[in-house]
Amino acid sequence: MARIVMKFGGTSMAGMERIRNVAARVKHVVEQGNEVAVVVSAMAGETDRLVGFCREASALYDPAEYDVVVAAGEQVTSGLLAMTLKAMGVDARSWLGWQLPIRTIEAHAKARVESMETGPLLAGMAAGQVAVIPGFQGQMADGRVSTLGRGGSDTSAVAVAAAIKADRCDIYTDVDGVYTTDPRIVARARKLNMVTYEEMLELASVGAKVLQTRSVGLAMKENVRVQVLSSFDDPTQDDLPGTLIVSEEEIEESDMERQLITGIAHDKNEAKIIVTRVPDKPGAVANIFGPLAEASINVDMIIQNDSKDTDETDVTFTVPRADLVRSVDLLESLKEKIGFRRIITDVEVAKISVVGVGMRSHAGVAATMFRTLADRGINIEAISTSEIKVSVLIDEDETELAVRVLHTAYGLDADAPAA
Repeated sequence: MARIVMKFGGTSMAGMERIRNVAARVKHVVEQGNEVAVVVSAMAGETDRLVGFCREASALYDPAEYDVVVAAGEQVTSGLLAMTLKAMGVDARSWLGWQLPIRTIEAHAKARVESMETGPLLAGMAAGQVAVIPGFQGQMADGRVSTLGRGGSDTSAVAVAAAIKADRCDIYTDVDGVYTTDPRIVARARKLNMVTYEEMLELASVGAKVLQTRSVGLAMKENVRVQVLSSFDDPTQDDLPGTLIVSEEEIEESDMERQLITGIAHDKNEAKIIVTRVPDKPGAVANIFGPLAEASINVDMIIQNDSKDTDETDVTFTVPRADLVRSVDLLESLKEKIGFRRIITDVEVAKISVVGVGMRSHAGVAATMFRTLADRGINIEAISTSEIKVSVLIDEDETELAVRVLHTAYGLDADAPAA
């Protein structure tokens, strides 16, 4: 018997027919003799609807009252799922964030889980009762409802799994696992059996939308084994049909011949900013990036042009496309202090990344990337790297071509189906 947390997203909970499908899947796992806790999101589109009401009520709404409103979506789905399970003969009850409680800290609308009371929850599970927990919500020290920020249900599921020492946290989505790249771009993309926490963090941060980055970071910190699988497959599907996200040590023990590169990710939500004729002197670059950091604007790739023959330089960097206007307005307000000539922007760019823990022990990964793109005439506008990732900025129109040729270059293509 295992202790399992099952998490279902908004698409899986979108209407009673899908909730019944979720209930059938939960029932199947319970009938296998497992102790089960379920974490649910609001129905698809419901949180956006509630946020819209908040904005209509007040442009400068109180974040604490905002949390009261938007937390309602998950409360509805948790109650409906518990009802449906009972109708199917499965003992179940809902546990709201304040009832456990899930204690949170920091700010409303972006709270962080601090601790969780698990005594009554575990007692119920040991007696065969399924615990249905609304994701995304918790309780502040003053007793008020809090929410974890958009996408926070994944984080809730991992936090619950860590608190109850679950054997596994199964996150059900509209895809059946983590692939070597987007199967909509590369038909021969392969589903991965296992991915390390670090690889998943990098993939999530550079465009792979399978899991929310914060949840992966928490899973790595708490050593929670996470599995990604589809909620639209048959409820009686084989055990472990998706992708396991685990420690590097666990993968090394089970898969000695794994690929050098795990996957190729792409992100079209980048914007490029060029700040021209910046004085080439100590502190000039800090005058650009300091204010951006204070405004919580995440800067990714950075290039400073060589300026040996002049006392000025151009600084190029990328920010999330949604932060472009805010970034430019902020820098323009500091033009006199920074001393630049003008700002040039470009939103028709995309970031392509190759990710794999094998980079730590193998040279030539970046060279293969650059050579492959050059052979297809794809120009690189910026580069950034980490220990297990190389990212480049290219023209947005060349995204799909770049993903395909890199996928082939690193030997990630699945074997063609037999005729």
